[in-house]
Amino acid sequence: MDTIHIRGGRRLSGSIPISGAKNAALPLMTAALLTAEPVKFTNVPALTDVRSLAKLLGVLGSSVERNGDSVTISTPEITSTTAPYEIVSQFRASFWVLGPLVARCREAKVSLPGGCAIGARPVDLYIKGLQKMGAEIDLVEGYVLAKAPDGLKGTVIRSPIVSVGVTHTLMMAATLADGETILENAAREPEVSDLAHCLVSMGAKIEGIGTSTLRIEGVEKLKGTTHRVIADRIEAGTYAIAAAMTGGEVTLEGVEAETFDAALSVLRAAGAGVDVQQGQVRIFRNGERLQATNVVTQVFPGFPTDLQAQFMALMTTADGESEITETIFENRFMHVQELARFGADISLHGDKALVRGVEKLKAAPVMASDLRASAALIVAALAAEGETTINRVYHLDRGFERMEEKLGACGAEIWRAKAS
Repeated sequence: MDTIHIRGGRRLSGSIPISGAKNAALPLMTAALLTAEPVKFTNVPALTDVRSLAKLLGVLGSSVERNGDSVTISTPEITSTTAPYEIVSQFRASFWVLGPLVARCREAKVSLPGGCAIGARPVDLYIKGLQKMGAEIDLVEGYVLAKAPDGLKGTVIRSPIVSVGVTHTLMMAATLADGETILENAAREPEVSDLAHCLVSMGAKIEGIGTSTLRIEGVEKLKGTTHRVIADRIEAGTYAIAAAMTGGEVTLEGVEAETFDAALSVLRAAGAGVDVQQGQVRIFRNGERLQATNVVTQVFPGFPTDLQAQFMALMTTADGESEITETIFENRFMHVQELARFGADISLHGDKALVRGVEKLKAAPVMASDLRASAALIVAALAAEGETTINRVYHLDRGFERMEEKLGACGAEIWRAKAS
């Protein structure tokens, strides 16, 4: 397996272009199954998950062509309604094909999902939602079997919890359902709104975009379109944290601050400088030690769980004690033991982590447990004395495009060693 090596202690200085959002690109590509016409997406990041989804779409009958940062998907006919275990087990977002397949073909056979081991993340809400829309669903040998012989029907669905994946799936399914579907307690994340805007450009009728109540009036068919993927707010937040960690000055290009404003607010509270302009955000620190700051992860517009690990790394050298509470996933503290290898002082108390800031971190060999933990280890290594080796970086390649190149261009001493 590849490893990433970092010699820490160098300030970051420069500009970083923010790539298209993985968490937007995946549902958008999935939505292309809803129409027989070509759908073109621009600003698509080159990531493992994107390639894996393209492979799955190919299995289902789509033609997927990539040209630079553009991906064109054509599905004149869905030739298979089975999403196999070998692909779906690799990343959770592939499970979202369930909605479009049932909506367009009135049947689907989709493997139960996989992905990062950060909690159970059950699929019962997906199933209950589709059942309310008239689908008949069975679980057989690790697969979800869904049938809607008479098509899906509009209904009112109130989710007991806010779930991005459930909102994606049911919104896509509802675009071709008979009648109006109302999704209450829907996710409000920018990636959900991006999908909704794309569906509207394909001919869907959706009201309430950006709110917790979505009204979708089903149409007979959708058409092709061209859509630009929004910038990745998690990537932007990660580089903002990295700049604060190293005491550097970095300008994040091509991202809107409102998509990760909660993270920027926390960085300000910790003592980092934040300058916001249209389409860019500048992060800087004058060398003074950051102040310990408490964080509670929440659904959007709160502090994102996908930045919790990176922020914890930042707090390891802050002045004082910070309390980090994880409310989204029950098993997202696996990076704590690896941060401890740098000399971090962290103790766990249920869903809370108490971080006591130390003067400095020291390099160590570490191992990534999931995508965001990988980024946290890089943040820590950028400030640690000596050379850090990060193992199992295949997690990183699922969600960060050209990370070594982007950090290297800002002065980081970082390189990848290819597996022999």
